Amino acid sequence: MDHDLRHRLRSEIRSLLSTTVEHMGFEIVAIEFGSDRRGTILRLYIDGPHGVGIRDCKRVTHAVSPELDASDPLPGAYQLEVSSPGIERPVQTSRDFMRFRGLRAKVRMVPGSGRKRYSGVLDGLDDGAVRLLVGGELQLLPHTSIDRVHLDLDLDEFQRLGEGKLPSAEGEAS
Repeated sequence: MDHDLRHRLRSEIRSLLSTTVEHMGFEIVAIEFGSDRRGTILRLYIDGPHGVGIRDCKRVTHAVSPELDASDPLPGAYQLEVSSPGIERPVQTSRDFMRFRGLRAKVRMVPGSGRKRYSGVLDGLDDGAVRLLVGGELQLLPHTSIDRVHLDLDLDEFQRLGEGKLPSAEGEAS
């Protein structure tokens, strides 16, 4: 699946499911596509104010499956996986790029956009580009050239994130 199609499908699926997921007390963190020997996988990462457990994932799966079946946004058959974001939390929304300023992240670029991967510290957004400090040097990565971004946290940072004790967009503990 090419980058433009993935981007369009992420937006379409986010619009379709956000209301249902938010009414259940969660937010959609990220939407990703993958595959295994059984076929295409639609991964929906959710989070809530008190984290996400297996029961939460099951409830959200049962709530959104009929909506996905009715609108049929993906071509062909696929498996739905609902999960918590975990320690390598994906970053997709403008809100999260600002929220996670000051945290380490890894970026995978779309093929053909030059350098394949970056690792650095998120520094927000700048007119359609992700700001990433790499070795102290600011890189502006066009959002349209990014395939995937995920946080690169250690266990202590992950635990503090769950407790709401990591820096906010203003650089202060939230």
